[in-house]
Amino acid sequence: MKKNIFLIIAISLSLFFFGCKKNELGGKCVIEGKVTHHSKAIAEATIYVKMGATEFPGDDISKYDFEVTADANGNFKVESLYRGEYYLYSIGKDFTVPAPWLVKGGIPVKLRYNESKTVDLPVTE
Repeated sequence: MKKNIFLIIAISLSLFFFGCKKNELGGKCVIEGKVTHHSKAIAEATIYVKMGATEFPGDDISKYDFEVTADANGNFKVESLYRGEYYLYSIGKDFTVPAPWLVKGGIPVKLRYNESKTVDLPVTE
């Protein structure tokens, strides 16, 4: 009987300390990549991140948890993530297409424990 109680306590503590963190930053996972439109880098695009999502949450950026900005070469990095599912949605401007130049698009990303992933984030008119 004492072994069963000890086992239950040990499992409960393990789940408490090593369980999944939802909608928080502070983990060791990283997503990095490049925002592109027809293989052309989109400078300074904004990448919106929705935690716990595998499908497009919609165009309303208030539904996203946080955002990062791509550099002049379209490269971005999202750090301090926990394992889990994320949806990346990007909006940028491509001045090589007819006005209004706005391009957008998104992809789901799934991370495992302490994983770093490199992704291409394609956008379209």
